[in-house]
Amino acid sequence: MKVVAKPIKMIAWFNEDGSINPIKFKIEEDEAKVIKINKILKRDKEKLAGNIMEKFVCSSSINGIERIFEIKYDAKSYKWILFKM
Repeated sequence: MKVVAKPIKMIAWFNEDGSINPIKFKIEEDEAKVIKINKILKRDKEKLAGNIMEKFVCSSSINGIERIFEIKYDAKSYKWILFKM
């Protein structure tokens, strides 16, 4: 896995209790790519640079290959970050 730390655009839904469920995201590289999240393998909270982050370890099929990656949500700035790919 390599650290990417790239901002992404996310579609997610929130439960009544405030828990987050990421659905799919768009990443801008050479071209825009939309990646659907197939499964959330693990969810945690962590403190990064003094901010509480929601951390998700997810899997998706990217170009026909199952990939595991990490995304984080900063509730203070309302930003999503693709952290490891």
